[in-house]
Amino acid sequence: MNDFLTQWGWRPLFDEDADVYRAQGCIPARVILEHKHMYRIVSENGEYLAEVTGKFRYQADGREDFPAVGDWVMANLRESDGRATIRGLLPRFSKFSRKVAGAVTEEQIVAVNVDTIFLVQALNQDFNLRRLERYLILAWESGANPVVILSKADLCEERDELMAQVHMVAAGVPVHAVSALDGIGLEELAPYIGKGKTVALMGSSGVGKSTLINRLIGHEAMDTGGIREDDGRGRHTTTHRELLLLPDGGLLLDTPGMRELQLWDADQGISAGFADVETLSGQCRFHNCSHNREPGCAVQAALQDGSLEEERYNSYLKLQKELAYLARKEDKQLQLQEKSKWKQIHKQMRTHKPR
Repeated sequence: MNDFLTQWGWRPLFDEDADVYRAQGCIPARVILEHKHMYRIVSENGEYLAEVTGKFRYQADGREDFPAVGDWVMANLRESDGRATIRGLLPRFSKFSRKVAGAVTEEQIVAVNVDTIFLVQALNQDFNLRRLERYLILAWESGANPVVILSKADLCEERDELMAQVHMVAAGVPVHAVSALDGIGLEELAPYIGKGKTVALMGSSGVGKSTLINRLIGHEAMDTGGIREDDGRGRHTTTHRELLLLPDGGLLLDTPGMRELQLWDADQGISAGFADVETLSGQCRFHNCSHNREPGCAVQAALQDGSLEEERYNSYLKLQKELAYLARKEDKQLQLQEKSKWKQIHKQMRTHKPR
């Protein structure tokens, strides 16, 4: 494996698929920026502006089949104009997705091929445990390892109390309180960002992701907007996803702040994110306990003695209902797509019926 591949996070699992495209004159490259199906990719020959082939576009079933920031692709390079053609998308070992904002039932990929996800939440008015639960669920579902970063620690007098609350909802997940402005706690993040390791930063608008990235990189790579005095929140500055190479060899994937974080295909993430609730469910006397008025209900007992907070349990129920609704909606959409497909087939059969 050459130095470029090692530095940019190549995995052995890519080798077999890559060899097929190498026979066609393609070389591996990683997507570092995306703008409406135009991509900035980096290869051992440098950076190129790239687009997928017409065949690639025709065979793609949806957004998830197109490259995303963090993907490894196989491309033909054109040195003459600094452009490239993407012919293949290599397998992903992790994928952080959410449902697109609005009423459309469709997946939106936020980050792929990341080893660790920094879930950044500010220790000021932005602090929200219920939002953190959502991020944790999708992080567990992605296949990457979540780490909670509590930013703006210099602005918070109740840091220890809030950290204890985070540990309650993020059991087993590392939690670090940092201040990018003062350099507090940044040394604790170094083990996650080793050579060839990719870390994605997730969080709502204004939590300090850009300031944190600038501190880790060592210069002003990302624009920052300061703090609004009225609500203590930072101004949202990141408008696109971008993969950045750190001086010591790690990789940071910055993402825009997400005002809306709807779940997408997160059954396993729910189990990991609410392991405490699901463990209690397994201790109920009846295996089909609805946790309402049944005798021997471990969940109700935990709610009554305070070992399970009612807000957390209500959040669990809300997220379960959200996933169930999404599954029903997606199933209906699939049925309509299947019906439309067969209508087109029958129409074509009538059109080409021999006379």
